[in-house]
Amino acid sequence: MADLRTECGIVVAKALNIFIKNKGLEAPEVEATSLLLETPPNPEMGDVGIPLFAFAKTLRMGPPVIASEVAKIIENELKDEASKVGSFAAVGPYVNAKLNKSAASSDILGKIQAQGDDYGSLNAQNEKPLAGKKVMLEFSSPNTNKPLHLGHLRNDALGESVSRILKKAGAEVFKVNIINNRGVHICKSMLAYIINHSGKPEYVTETGISPDFKFTLKDTPESLGVKSDRFVGDCYVEFEKLCKPNGCTEDEEKALRPKYEAIAQSMLVEWEKGNEEIRKLWQQMNDWAIGGIKETYQRTDVSFDKLYYESETYLKGKAEILKGLEDGLFYKEEDGSVWVDLAEIKLDKKVLLRKDGTALYMTQDIGTAIYRHSDWAFNQLVYVVGSEQQYHFKVLFYILKKLGYEWADQLYHLSYGMVNLPEGKMKSREGTVVDADDLINSLRDGALAEISEKGREEAVGNPAEVAEKIALGALHYYLLQTTPTKDMLFNPKESLSFNGNTGPYLQYMGARISSILRKTKETGLEPSYNAEDLATLKDGAEWELVKTLSDFPSVVEKAALALDSSVVATYLYEVAKGFSKFYHDCPIISIAEENPSLAKARLAIAQSVLQVLKNGLNLILVPFLETM
Repeated sequence: MADLRTECGIVVAKALNIFIKNKGLEAPEVEATSLLLETPPNPEMGDVGIPLFAFAKTLRMGPPVIASEVAKIIENELKDEASKVGSFAAVGPYVNAKLNKSAASSDILGKIQAQGDDYGSLNAQNEKPLAGKKVMLEFSSPNTNKPLHLGHLRNDALGESVSRILKKAGAEVFKVNIINNRGVHICKSMLAYIINHSGKPEYVTETGISPDFKFTLKDTPESLGVKSDRFVGDCYVEFEKLCKPNGCTEDEEKALRPKYEAIAQSMLVEWEKGNEEIRKLWQQMNDWAIGGIKETYQRTDVSFDKLYYESETYLKGKAEILKGLEDGLFYKEEDGSVWVDLAEIKLDKKVLLRKDGTALYMTQDIGTAIYRHSDWAFNQLVYVVGSEQQYHFKVLFYILKKLGYEWADQLYHLSYGMVNLPEGKMKSREGTVVDADDLINSLRDGALAEISEKGREEAVGNPAEVAEKIALGALHYYLLQTTPTKDMLFNPKESLSFNGNTGPYLQYMGARISSILRKTKETGLEPSYNAEDLATLKDGAEWELVKTLSDFPSVVEKAALALDSSVVATYLYEVAKGFSKFYHDCPIISIAEENPSLAKARLAIAQSVLQVLKNGLNLILVPFLETM
């Protein structure tokens, strides 16, 4: 229908130009692409509505009058051309078109069949609003002191999904990840390891790490039977317990916390100095953390084109800050720390280098951004990061522009809201964060129980594999169905429901259609895209569903331009609901003998719905299932 909608605009534009010429008015020629193509609120009013308010001033008459005159011209002078598209009528200030259902159905369903997995791609539609645009996306950005958690899952799902949508819309996409593998938070996990797991707690003195410190490996994730990134995360929680042991009073914590915080900071200083033994411990704990995190990426179908490491980029950032200091862009405080004055963007000031010369996140991000543009000259760099970092990115973009990097204008913060569980806010250092793997395992076990309860183990083939895919479908759909900027509450039980607006419901609908196609194939009934067979489609539910399927390319475009996966999620739910109504109102198998042409045409609709569901589910990271 996308093409027929466009044809509606062409017909109305031609009629407008004839009207202007007949009136002898001086006005620029109307381009079809300048017209708005809307969907009337009531299907009885038409399939396409074109408002004519924009021409009232130029033509010096009311929009309803213009619409009436344009409709007359279409009826009298463009009748042959218009009839191939549909029937046109003036409805107030609109010219509405009721499309030729037979031609439209043949066009839409035939296109879906021909393009298959490419349907929805704007390249396949020869419409490329993002063609030639190089978009780099940064997402995930884990710290190597803990495993991925629920917050990361929303970030990863959003980054991966938006990447796929942008590719579908014709953009060239490059996915990157900055591994935050240095900093005082890493040193806190390292300190806890020395004290609790190295067998050499004596290396930690009252004032810091002993000069005699030697890297000693005793406890390992393997020896303790713990996933490697979880083990590092446990060490981070153990640091908190060092600062606040069980039964610790407030006064005791005030004495302990500064002590351990200072030791961790001193370890960072030693790391930046290149202390060999500190670096060995750091490398080992990084290997554990990153190894476990990569396993979770593979499990959730998230991937990257390049990984950047803070340990490799922060020095570039430091060099840029020091150069900016020399050039008078920044200033130094009496304690030796380096700052930037943000009065120009109506903010206060921001520290860029600590008094001991160590770098901060801002320093690292400056260096990383410069490396990235050098590696891949993007037209846009999108940072997928939580809304609590809006200040950070406003300052980052300002500093890069101040340093003379014109491409700083092409940086964008895709901000998303917090995600929590019904139990409340999660805190990493207190160990109340829900690890990504634990959450997925819980969802998988819930899906497996549902399969067992319904006695579907044999029907689904591999229950554990299907349950895993249902879990991922439940998780990703729930995380992506909400507009990114909104905070959200993740309810695991709701996400697993097979009814309503959920991932498993969409997966079930795909499995149901797959079952219908298998059954009809056994009877010898095949879908038909023949125009004569499709001309038998008369029911309203058939037409409404066909129109919905035709919207998929425009949905992809809208989602890509807005960087919003919820646009696709919402659309797929509408497709599933539309199919449910269609299948209820329009039987297929039971009418095959009586009216084989209609059965074949309806089967073509079912097959087309299945294709659109497959294509759309891939964009929002929901695994497609042929059986459930």
